[in-house]
Amino acid sequence: MRVQSLTLAVAGATLLVAPAMMPDAESLGRAEPVSWREGDVRAADLLARARDCTQVSHGRYRTDAGKPASVAVCGTRRAVFWKADMDIDCDGRSGPRCNRRADPQFSRATAYQQSDGRYLNAERLPYIVVPAVGPLWNHRDDGVRGGSVAAVVYRDRVQYAVVGDIGPRDTIGEASYAAAKGLGIPSDPRGGGTSSGVTYIVFKNSQVEPIEDHAAAVTVGRRLARQFVQGK
Repeated sequence: MRVQSLTLAVAGATLLVAPAMMPDAESLGRAEPVSWREGDVRAADLLARARDCTQVSHGRYRTDAGKPASVAVCGTRRAVFWKADMDIDCDGRSGPRCNRRADPQFSRATAYQQSDGRYLNAERLPYIVVPAVGPLWNHRDDGVRGGSVAAVVYRDRVQYAVVGDIGPRDTIGEASYAAAKGLGIPSDPRGGGTSSGVTYIVFKNSQVEPIEDHAAAVTVGRRLARQFVQGK
């Protein structure tokens, strides 16, 4: 069961970024997020690199309220990663799939905002949720912030995304409707998601500006994913 993201507590956080380089997806009339076939780095290679864990979190996270704390955040010189479930974050701008009727826990706010001041669009933008700063882990210490680039791996699929929202400080494993859709994971906020098998790799000190520029996230993500796999 999804735990509501702590967006209202950080709703004032804004990225100071340049104007968008690409038109908004809504203006292009696209009904679905960008395909998951976004790069030349194989899911198997990313998973092999993330097989061993040097733990950077001070303990383990729950995947959902009431579940055992079983997920560690691991780190390398270039990235942090964790292996968890995926709950569906539909927060941000309301749309036909993400709204209060479709999602009882829907919030109109996300922790970070677009370059035009609007909140993110979970239906269109692949993004992931990181835990709020707490005793288990301070993501800022590892160069993770709004707009940081991530590679999300599920089975043989890779979806590049950005850090776009912040969740509770003791749970982990959540991504936007668009991220789930691109990975072939059921994206309905009520009953979608998957209970296991998702690897989240966030590249340290990376950032896409503006945060809504998914094409830029793919370009940066492909380059950093290659470096991660090669151990550079």
